[in-house]
Amino acid sequence: MAGIIEITDFSAPELDIYARLTENQLVNRKDPANAMFIAESPIVIERALDAGCEAVSFLMETKHVEGKGAPLIARCGDIPVYAAELPVLEQLTGFKLTRGMLCAMKRPALASVREVCKNARRIAVLENVMNPTNIGAIFRSAAALNMDAVLLTSEGSDPLYRRAVRVSMGTVFQIPWSVFSEEEAWPDKGMAILREMGFKTVAMALRNDSVSIDDPVLAAEEKLAIVLGTEGDGLSSSTIADCDYTVKIPMSHGVDSLNVAAASAVAFWEFGKNNT
Repeated sequence: MAGIIEITDFSAPELDIYARLTENQLVNRKDPANAMFIAESPIVIERALDAGCEAVSFLMETKHVEGKGAPLIARCGDIPVYAAELPVLEQLTGFKLTRGMLCAMKRPALASVREVCKNARRIAVLENVMNPTNIGAIFRSAAALNMDAVLLTSEGSDPLYRRAVRVSMGTVFQIPWSVFSEEEAWPDKGMAILREMGFKTVAMALRNDSVSIDDPVLAAEEKLAIVLGTEGDGLSSSTIADCDYTVKIPMSHGVDSLNVAAASAVAFWEFGKNNT
């Protein structure tokens, strides 16, 4: 039975994880075995639990203890459940809570790039995408539009940052993903691994020497890796040069480009059509 603890002391060290630790402190790179992340809202917490993530504690609005939070609490055994009225929680955390519920969880072990791509046909590769909101939106589109996996470079944002998890609606727990390690360094070694595994690479870039996004040659490829670049600068020139194809999304009304998250949805829809 979980212990319900009414919050009376904002300075309690047990609440540091929710109120005072930064995202980088939660990642705890010096001690990965104790690394954490925060899941926000009942649906996100549920999807994290379904994926096998281990809950450490809850922080929630009092009314949810016997309401929306009850089935989630029941799944997690004897862990602390910190509770207070919503204005108190928002004063503690310093931000508006989505659905009045947070859950601190242990970070799952990260699979390798090869493991994630082993049985995949359509994958997304995110080169230095920095904005957690974009990361979350891309994951949601990838899960919805038939991508099998997502790969990220180490310089990009963490998919388990609170905002990324929330924006993704928990799909970061539903689609396999990995980060290129030093041994798998992108682009040289990472690109070589993808080619070795049979993937053709598609650079999404604003280049005139490109093929149409609906080119039947692309649809016929057995394995495709859709490569998207960082906000603003897009893909590096060397990455574009190393890719098998370059694709430019047609624009109208004088618009020169799409946000990377919007561009990803267009690309995933087109390239994921036959990946069912």
